Amino acid sequence: MTDGPPIPADRAKLVAAKTAWARDRRAPAARPSDPESRRLPPGQHRVRDWPVLDLGTHPNLNPKDWRLSVEGLVAAPTVLSLADLESIPPFEVTADIHCVTAWSRLDNRWRGVSTRDLIAEVRPRDDARFVIVKSHDGYTTNLSVDWLYEPDSLIATHWEGRPLTREHGGPVRLVVPALYFWKSAKWIRSIRFVAQDVKGFWEARGYHGVGDPWKEQRYG
Repeated sequence: MTDGPPIPADRAKLVAAKTAWARDRRAPAARPSDPESRRLPPGQHRVRDWPVLDLGTHPNLNPKDWRLSVEGLVAAPTVLSLADLESIPPFEVTADIHCVTAWSRLDNRWRGVSTRDLIAEVRPRDDARFVIVKSHDGYTTNLSVDWLYEPDSLIATHWEGRPLTREHGGPVRLVVPALYFWKSAKWIRSIRFVAQDVKGFWEARGYHGVGDPWKEQRYG
């Protein structure tokens, strides 16, 4: 589960560099502050665009065929289609993105389904303490269930009023603004509730198990 997919040659250098940062347990160099620096976690700088970072594969998913399996230690495991998600009361939030590579993008408008509502649908068991999120490109990441109770966490289908584009994880991605953005997996296909923590793709390569940007939990 932690090995991940083969990494395309054009992304191998990026993965190697980020793995080296984790091995050395150091953050990218801090950038000059801007007038909104008080909104930026330590070591972050603001960007206006939205950089595309991934493992080099952008799954071409037909929204009509997309499914999300919610499984594991839950009372009501389920498989959701996009239409099923749209039948749950919509959730909209404006939140910031903080990437472990030191950029932040402020005031992103998201729409989708609150992860709190998703939890209410499946009813996790008392021993479900973590989730393992899997993506269609083979990517995985791990989270404490507590982060899905954050008020701005969601299963996102739209960004800035438009459906998520393929390069940014469309048709559906996880968004957990309270954590570094590698935790907000793109192209999600399953969320498994488990009792014991299991490292995901980057966590197995030295990244922090939690990833709180305000505590600079970049690397373990």
